Amino acid sequence: MMYIIVISSVFLAACAQMLLKQGARQQYDTWWRQYVNGWVIGGYAIMLGTMLMNIFAMSRGVEVKEVSIIESMSYLFVPILSCVIFKERLTWRRVSAVGVIIIGIIVFFL
Repeated sequence: MMYIIVISSVFLAACAQMLLKQGARQQYDTWWRQYVNGWVIGGYAIMLGTMLMNIFAMSRGVEVKEVSIIESMSYLFVPILSCVIFKERLTWRRVSAVGVIIIGIIVFFL
């Protein structure tokens, strides 16, 4: 159950990055609105939530080294979300790199 919380926190952190990107794509009248807007505040609020989820999971027995390895799944989630949401290209090089990362995660947990 705790590993599901950690994986969920990684996915939510990837979603938070999408919010931050959306906030960066907007044009604002003043420089400070670029950094203080709903997209950015929402993204950082979700990041705070993911940090709390990780702390909760670690306090219930998930080791730090395992959390660190599971967090590398963001290299899977971010490209997929950016492709779906922002229509960014997934090259074979990126797909191959993600494949190597996934193999590394599997080897770590064997």
